[in-house]
Amino acid sequence: MTTQFGFGDAKGRPARQTAAHWLGTGLFGAALALCAAGGAAADGVKVHIACTATSDCASAMVARDEGVFAKHGLDVDMTLIGINTNIPPAIVSNSIQIGGPTATVFLQAVDGGLDLVAIDGASAMDPVANGLIAAFARNGVTIKEAKDFVGKKVGAPGIGAFLDVLFRKWLMEHGVDPKQVNFIEITFPTQNDALKSGAVDAVLTAEPFISRMTAAGTGSVAVRYAAELARTEPIISYVSTRSYAEQNPDVVKAFRDSIGEAATIVNSDREKASAAIAKFTKLPIEIVRMNRPSLATPQLKASDFAWWIEVMKQQDMLQSQIDPAKLVFP
Repeated sequence: MTTQFGFGDAKGRPARQTAAHWLGTGLFGAALALCAAGGAAADGVKVHIACTATSDCASAMVARDEGVFAKHGLDVDMTLIGINTNIPPAIVSNSIQIGGPTATVFLQAVDGGLDLVAIDGASAMDPVANGLIAAFARNGVTIKEAKDFVGKKVGAPGIGAFLDVLFRKWLMEHGVDPKQVNFIEITFPTQNDALKSGAVDAVLTAEPFISRMTAAGTGSVAVRYAAELARTEPIISYVSTRSYAEQNPDVVKAFRDSIGEAATIVNSDREKASAAIAKFTKLPIEIVRMNRPSLATPQLKASDFAWWIEVMKQQDMLQSQIDPAKLVFP
C-alpha cells in the first residue's frame, strides 16, 4: 500500500500509518502544530495534554480551569492541536504526555505499531451529541442524499479521524463507495474559509462550528449523519504511551480522579463547561453556549472499541489483529 499521509492510498482508502511514519510526523508536525493554550500555575506533577478544538475534552478543560487537577496534585498545561491525527506522534515524541485522539486515530496508531493505551474516557456518542455532528455544504452546492456527495470535495478535520470514518460508514450504509468522494484534510478553524473560497464543497464538522458557519451565511447542513447511525461508542479517549502509564501509576490515578470529578461538572453545569471550552478553543462563548458539550464519559471498557475495529476493517484501515483487551490501561 502506498502511504500518503492525510490523503489515503492510491485507491482512495485512508492511509494506514506505520510507527516510523507516526514518529516522523510527530517530530515535524508537533513542532509546527502545537500551540500552547496556557495552564494553571500550580505545584504538582507537570503534565502536558493536547486536544483539538472541540468539546470532547471538556472534562480536562474544566478540570484545569476549576482547579480539579491541582487538587489532585497535577500541574496541567493544555495545548490546542489542529489535526487529530497529529496527537499520537506528539504523545510518542513526548511533546505531550496525554492526548485526546479519536477512537479511530488511536486504533490506527496502535495498528501502525505505536504502543499507546487509553487511560480514561473523554466523550462518547449519544443521541444529543450525534445531533451536533454534520456534513455542512457551502452555498451553491446542493446535497440532499448520500449519492450527491459523489465527485464532491469534502473537508475532514483529520483523514482517518472520527468524523471522517463515521461519514465513510454512513456513505457505505447508503450504497455509496467512499472512494467516489474526494477527501481533503481541513482543520476546524479553517473550515469556514475553505467553504467560502470554494476549496471544498462540504466539510465534516460539529458544533459549535456548525452554528458559527450558519450564522456567517456560508452554507447549510447537508446531513446529520451521526444521528442517522445512532451509535454510542467512544468518540475521544485520553491516551498515553503504555510505558508512561506503567511508570506513573500515581499520575494516572490522579488524572482519572480529576476527570471523573470534572465530568460531573461538564454534564451538569453548562455555564462552567462552556466557559472552559471557549477559553481553550478560542471560540466566542456566545457560540459555545448554543449547544450542549459532548457527553463526558470517563468510564471506558476494552469492548467499547469493538465496533470501531470492525468499521475500520471494512474501510481497509487496519492491517493487524488488534486485541481490545490491551487497549485500556487497567
